[in-house]
Amino acid sequence: MKILQVTNFFKPSWESGGPARVAYEISKKLVERGHEVTVYTTDGFKSRLNVKKNEPVDVDGIKTYYFRNLSRYLAREMVLPIPYYLPIVARKEIRDFDVIHIHEHRAVLAVIVRHYAKKYGIPYILQAHGSVLPIFQKQGLKKIFDILFGYGILKDASKIIALTKTEAKQYKKMGVDRDKIEIVPNGIDFSEYENLPKRGEFRRKYGIKDNEEVILYIGRLHRTKGIDLLVEAFLDILKEIDSIRLALVGPDDGYESALKELIQELKMDNKVLFTGFVSNDEKMAAFVDADVFVTPSFSGFPVTFLEACACGTPIITTNNGDELDWIHDKVGYVVEYDKDQLRDGIFKILSDEELRRRFGEEGKRLVREEFGWDNVIRQIEDVYLIVRRSCV
Repeated sequence: MKILQVTNFFKPSWESGGPARVAYEISKKLVERGHEVTVYTTDGFKSRLNVKKNEPVDVDGIKTYYFRNLSRYLAREMVLPIPYYLPIVARKEIRDFDVIHIHEHRAVLAVIVRHYAKKYGIPYILQAHGSVLPIFQKQGLKKIFDILFGYGILKDASKIIALTKTEAKQYKKMGVDRDKIEIVPNGIDFSEYENLPKRGEFRRKYGIKDNEEVILYIGRLHRTKGIDLLVEAFLDILKEIDSIRLALVGPDDGYESALKELIQELKMDNKVLFTGFVSNDEKMAAFVDADVFVTPSFSGFPVTFLEACACGTPIITTNNGDELDWIHDKVGYVVEYDKDQLRDGIFKILSDEELRRRFGEEGKRLVREEFGWDNVIRQIEDVYLIVRRSCV
């Protein structure tokens, strides 16, 4: 099949979040399975990429258009990429595709591609990646967008991919028919985790002692992630365990300064580490050296959960997120969104070496057998085929 992937950001804009990496992995696997894949994306998130703009380039066998954003400020601060050259290409090319996969629907790319897909009768699949409902930041703007474009983009999709049961329910709240929704989780390339970094690399780089236990958060530093709750729980843990560090790994998304002020007020500066954005190798080293991985709040299906499992690191998260029934008491714990509950869950894992080992081994098994990209891509390919056959 000739398949078009549409995503705000793409390789190497990993700092933009999970959808960029997921879109890349899907595209790469589809090429490996013999499909012809094109990607429409933009020229960067925090800064413009040093790539050819508005014309196709080869990215690991994927024909990729990095459309120049009209405003880098809007792309960076408002997460509103405006690829002004996209319509010129889309009106010529979209009629040639068999199926289109749009990642994230509140985007100018989605508006433009939906217009030409309807015009030429090309079916498209939509995947919101945890951003179905107009909640969290910029709620007013999201509701306006939905009235103007969002509901139409959802309605006209031939199929909708939900990452979880929770997300499927959210689509239904937005008026999507249940028959349109297919639940397909995110995946991971387990082969990348067969030769993990040696334990100690991350600790040596950041001056963490061998006898110190490490609580790890990986992700964007954003107000909605509940990192302040983790910091407060960590303060309680420090009262019981002095030889412990909290590592906050990931790019600033508007919340780093507030977190640093909070940590300074609590007099924990020497116990909390900020690394900023790190490479994939350094991220794996962080997972390997961590004793527990904590994500207090999330939406969708964070790939970091799978990465933690692939590295054998137990997970703590809360019920302030989508329903992931494979975590609790299997690879970690899902607790109430409460400081004391979060603290107690972390304590339980840190104080039981055998429990950490069991969670770690089960995480590796689970990722290898159920969440490998080969399994996930077959499910996505089946969705494409269903849509394609219905339009022939």
